[in-house]
Amino acid sequence: MATEILTEQDFIDSDDETRLGWNSPSYTQSQSVTLAPDVLIANRCIGIEPDSDEIEHYKLLRTQVQQRTRDKGWNTVMVTSANPGEGKTVTAINLALTFALEFSNTALLVDADLKQQNIHKTLGYQSNYGLSDYLLHDQPLNDLIVWPGIEKLTIISGRRTIENSTELLGSTRMRELVHEMKSRYDDRYVIFDVPPLLNVADAVAFAPIVDSILMVVEEGRTANSDIQTALKMIPQDKFLGFVMNRKK
Repeated sequence: MATEILTEQDFIDSDDETRLGWNSPSYTQSQSVTLAPDVLIANRCIGIEPDSDEIEHYKLLRTQVQQRTRDKGWNTVMVTSANPGEGKTVTAINLALTFALEFSNTALLVDADLKQQNIHKTLGYQSNYGLSDYLLHDQPLNDLIVWPGIEKLTIISGRRTIENSTELLGSTRMRELVHEMKSRYDDRYVIFDVPPLLNVADAVAFAPIVDSILMVVEEGRTANSDIQTALKMIPQDKFLGFVMNRKK
């Protein structure tokens, strides 16, 4: 799989980190899990392979995201798609993994697809708590955060799924949580995996809360008409571009 960030017009036209000043974050308040490399590779989570050819595409994507967000003070990114199955979750995972590789950033990957909760399944670990537990039952945030043994990366993704997810994602409590995530650490990018735009209202409800939006489209599958319809549903001033997903 390869990715690149594209603009709307592309579719219309068919040595030592401490010495350098970075300090490792503390993971003492996060649950630790162990990831199996063979599971990650089988699920196309190639961000754990710093020497792979495909990681360069995600590094390019990361750099383009940084260039389009830093001057604006943006650090929250919503990853969505037009339709299900176009690669948004794998893109969000690999983008977060690639941000964690970058010297000056940490990454928090948040599973905001409350009807699916696929991030922890894709990464191959068990999780009893997720975003809905915080929103519905006041579960402490520290109980939700998982450290997967990868430096500078933490994850929120849990077992519980819910049907009234649109109301939760657009709620005041969700808005306050995103603000807290955005403001707590200057070096952190928060990446949200959000449901597709065309089959549920969740992404439309969540879009006003985040700084920026990426839309994943699949080469040879996503129809131009779906792309244009989905594009009209999100704030244009927050739209960073499309990510072309090419499955091999």
